[in-house]
Amino acid sequence: MQTTNTASIDAKKAKWTYKDFTWCLSLFGTAVGAGVLFLPIKAGAGGFWPLVILALIAAPMTWFAHKSLARFVLSAKNPDADITDTVEEHFGKTGANLITFAYFFAIYPIVLIYGVGITNTVDSFMVNQMGMESIPRWLLSGVLITLMTCGVVFGKELMLKATSAMVYPLVFILMALSVYLIPGWNTSMMSVNPDWGSMPSVVWLAIPIIVFSFNHSPVISQFSKEQRRVYGEDAVVKTDMITGGAAMMLMSFVMFFVFSVVLSLSPEQLAQAQAQNISVLSYLANVHESPLISYLGPIVAFAAITSSYFGHFLGAHEGLVGLAKSRSNAPVAKLEKASLIFIVVTTWIVSIVNPSILGMIETMGAPMIAAILFLMPIFAMRKVPAMAKYKTSAPVQIFTALCGVAAITSVIYGAL
Repeated sequence: MQTTNTASIDAKKAKWTYKDFTWCLSLFGTAVGAGVLFLPIKAGAGGFWPLVILALIAAPMTWFAHKSLARFVLSAKNPDADITDTVEEHFGKTGANLITFAYFFAIYPIVLIYGVGITNTVDSFMVNQMGMESIPRWLLSGVLITLMTCGVVFGKELMLKATSAMVYPLVFILMALSVYLIPGWNTSMMSVNPDWGSMPSVVWLAIPIIVFSFNHSPVISQFSKEQRRVYGEDAVVKTDMITGGAAMMLMSFVMFFVFSVVLSLSPEQLAQAQAQNISVLSYLANVHESPLISYLGPIVAFAAITSSYFGHFLGAHEGLVGLAKSRSNAPVAKLEKASLIFIVVTTWIVSIVNPSILGMIETMGAPMIAAILFLMPIFAMRKVPAMAKYKTSAPVQIFTALCGVAAITSVIYGAL
């Protein structure tokens, strides 16, 4: 294997470096998006004690899944292979097509979710904070989606830089809001007597939103390639360490935000937020008298949804073009234009219909993510010889597979 001089460094002896920390932040920043703004509503809906159980399993399920996916990418013969190349190597072209298909349907529903989310966020802000009348939904959603899409199409590089820069102020503001809410914590959630008999099903049904909110799989491929370039055969030590650090950061930061929000609201208020189909920050802005939350909350929600829309729109567009190219001889320029129009129009239609955002996350986003992130690497560990040296322990494999199956089956159960 050809590697750089840096690859001679033994990763097993290498200490935690600043570069490792920046990668950890990148993984963390990829996961922290608009999904976090809806997580408290769903995770807190079952009460305080199921939320505690979800918090305890969130870190291991996130770490085990992402480190297994990183190991999957490292198992390719070609050190420059990304996840699609690795799938093709291990499972053939049919497998690669299936993964491309799955990736598109893991990302595309998220674009639809953000179309609904941005419309509801702006409408709520205009009505509740600005004292304005609602603009007709078809017009408001059309204008917002068009503006965001134009930002992607005509200023792609600028938008990518802007969204990357927005992650860290967003994280800081959410942390500040979590601390700010502490004086308003109450015991209404904790005073509800838990139904221990139904608790396993409550936790089970909440797993899809955890999968969605903690997912940073889109960057794992490039991350793993870079670790392999630097550390060669020892890269797995670094990928395990950095994905573990990112999981702990997500656990400590995101779950602190979730607990802070849940403890500052009552079960009835969380139910109202879900019924209104708005993010928890928009709801907090509507019920708090504080000018800070009233104006900062919707702005943060707008920034989070917008930044997530940009990245996921690009991914969905590229995925759809890739699927179309494999099935059509039409010029690429035409396929790109048709794909863009399809995504924009369908996002607009869904935004007008205004389906439940949490329902879309659970039924459309989480299952595909779970299949690729939780189940595919474990299947490869069992069936692919090249994965033999990258196998995780049997308990880790079982736990990861069970979480993936739980995320998918809970969606099926919820649809019945």
